[in-house]
Amino acid sequence: MIFTSEEIQSILLTFKLSFVVTIILIFFSTPLCIWLAKSRGYLSKIVNSIVTLPLILPPTVLGFYLLIFLSDNYFFDNFLSPLGINIQPFSFSGLVFASVIYSLPFAVQPILNGLQNLDQRYIEIAKINGLNKMDRFINVVLPLTYKNFLTAAILCFTHTIGEFGVILMIGGNIPGETKVLSIQIYEYVEILNYSSANKLGLFLIGLAFFTLFFLYCLQTNKIKNHLNNA
Repeated sequence: MIFTSEEIQSILLTFKLSFVVTIILIFFSTPLCIWLAKSRGYLSKIVNSIVTLPLILPPTVLGFYLLIFLSDNYFFDNFLSPLGINIQPFSFSGLVFASVIYSLPFAVQPILNGLQNLDQRYIEIAKINGLNKMDRFINVVLPLTYKNFLTAAILCFTHTIGEFGVILMIGGNIPGETKVLSIQIYEYVEILNYSSANKLGLFLIGLAFFTLFFLYCLQTNKIKNHLNNA
């Protein structure tokens, strides 16, 4: 496939967005999942329901309310602006914020499943040996659940690549700033440039296929290891 300079710009912007969103999601989802795995009250069920909402809500609905939220800069001006964080609609920072909300379930569910299925005997042994919480996470939890973290990272990355509705509502179509691959394809379809749309569509299909293939191989190996250890 031969891509134009504009298409390469959209591809690079898409991968940049996906990478940034994935890093943020893994970082913030980990403590959230640790708390959810330990909690049994109604508050954890409420939080889990809120986190899972983006899976059910139409992207345009989520994008609309995020746009309203971002347009009211009270929160950001008073709390985040002094820290040098400026989140605005129709900007890359706005895309990152919206994508983090939209892809949150794809980070939380795999990590939470790994933590909930973790054999607690390993944690108890680590406690007996005097390991603190951070040491237990790094030396015990992470090695036993790294495939769940890897799955979460891959799902977040690829899901962000395929976003459209939220991106369109929050980012619009600004070259080099918010014009990601999905928006580029949409623009091609609008002007009836189906050959270019097909080219980018096949690129995304190929990327999605190999990602799913890798995940299935990862899960198959995980099942085999579990059976061998049983």
